[in-house]
Amino acid sequence: MTDHADPTPDDSHPSPGGGGRRERSDAHLAAERRVLDDLARVAPAAAELGRRFAAAGHELALVGGSVRDALLSRLGGEGEFDLDFATSARPEQTERLLASWGSATWDAGRAFGTIGARRGPVVVEVTTYRSDVYDPESRKPVVAFGDTLDGDLSRRDFTVNAMALRLPDGVFEDPFGGLDDLAAGYLRTPVAAERSFDDDPLRMMRGARFAAQLGFDLAPEALAAASAMAERLSIVSAERVQAELVKLLRAVDPVPGLRVLVDAGLAAVVLPELPALQLEVDEHHRHKDVYEHSLTVLRQAIELEPQYELDTDGPDVVLRLAALLHDIGKPPTRRFEPGGGVSFHHHEVVGAKMTARRLKALKFDKETTKQVARLVELHLRFHGYGGGQWTDSAVRRYVTDAGPLLPRLHALTRADSTTRNKRRADQLQRTYDELEVRIAAIREQEQLDAVRPELDGAAIMRLLGIKPGPVVGRAYKHMLQVRLDDGILGEDAAREQLLRWWAEQPESQTPDA
Repeated sequence: MTDHADPTPDDSHPSPGGGGRRERSDAHLAAERRVLDDLARVAPAAAELGRRFAAAGHELALVGGSVRDALLSRLGGEGEFDLDFATSARPEQTERLLASWGSATWDAGRAFGTIGARRGPVVVEVTTYRSDVYDPESRKPVVAFGDTLDGDLSRRDFTVNAMALRLPDGVFEDPFGGLDDLAAGYLRTPVAAERSFDDDPLRMMRGARFAAQLGFDLAPEALAAASAMAERLSIVSAERVQAELVKLLRAVDPVPGLRVLVDAGLAAVVLPELPALQLEVDEHHRHKDVYEHSLTVLRQAIELEPQYELDTDGPDVVLRLAALLHDIGKPPTRRFEPGGGVSFHHHEVVGAKMTARRLKALKFDKETTKQVARLVELHLRFHGYGGGQWTDSAVRRYVTDAGPLLPRLHALTRADSTTRNKRRADQLQRTYDELEVRIAAIREQEQLDAVRPELDGAAIMRLLGIKPGPVVGRAYKHMLQVRLDDGILGEDAAREQLLRWWAEQPESQTPDA
């Protein structure tokens, strides 16, 4: 990969924005060498791929995020990693060439001109030069294949993703000034922002995502265009919006990206509950800024992820969604009380229902939706027990209600403390420390992870002499409450409890209940 001829000094490219020509700078030549060296390090087989396409009479170039990440020294890493290529070949030609290069190929993206392949830890996606545009009334892009690399790069979302490395000769292409924008930490569109966002409105959300992932700033003209065109995002499918939101939330710090979504008005279209948290703070400051509080809780929850080993495969999207949305029930439940107070009664219950509706609208899977909504519903449970004088019964109920979400509930509850009063904050953390100790102790004694009544349904029917039916269910629920309240009683005492309950039921007086 490193054996290539440097281009001559008069080899030139269009200037940023597409106008005029300019000579290749020393910075561009250095970038070329950097990308080549990084590609040779992590994927030497890419050179062979380039030679195969060239021998077949087709162009091939490393493009997009792969080039950007190589320049940021972020290409590759441990395990599997992805490389993106663009080509003049049509999908059926690409498929034949990849079949003889990789150990496996797939064509799930054929409709968009993309064929995938794997070779060892390297996964490649090769896409025919193209130009995506949206019909004004359609939620799906119309794919038109192109013939030039520059044309393909012009349709990319931002200039930092519109750089390429031609293979196998290793010529660095930067027709829109992406290298300069990368150095400046700037997100600028290759063509006019209005045209770019009109062609694919999802690029506005990608701007927010890259603000989070890369820590870059959206160019003023791009931010202005997004603000003016936010409603255009409504034509994009919920699945594509959800995918971008998840990528944003998985960033090391999602907050800058979320701020772009809100400031540009994009969140008002795809996640309106978030900007709604910007409640007007009254002159007496009777409540904190719920929006800023929620962003702080999200950051603090992320910091706690390693402590609770929530997801060994990466960032925990369930916890991050719950942290972001935990207070969305506050705006509709806010009440100003006599005497100057403000209340948000039952906002956790209202918020859980709102969360479920929003995640369903964004096409999240049922399990994620259920888990996030449940965490929102439970996030105040800890504070319902006052100063920490928890009974064993209360601890059992806390663990049982949380179920497998308990580690996430621990992290969310701790993260939800954003008070500036150090004494108060320390007290809350100590109280939660004590609760976790209590949980561990009782769990060791009673196997809390699988709390069940000491008498199952068969034992209940046998002891009471009844048949299957609703009465058995009521008896089972009663015995579960006894188990949660009193712990393990032993078989004899459990029978006495059941018989005492049964004597108070009207069915006990009816034969063959």
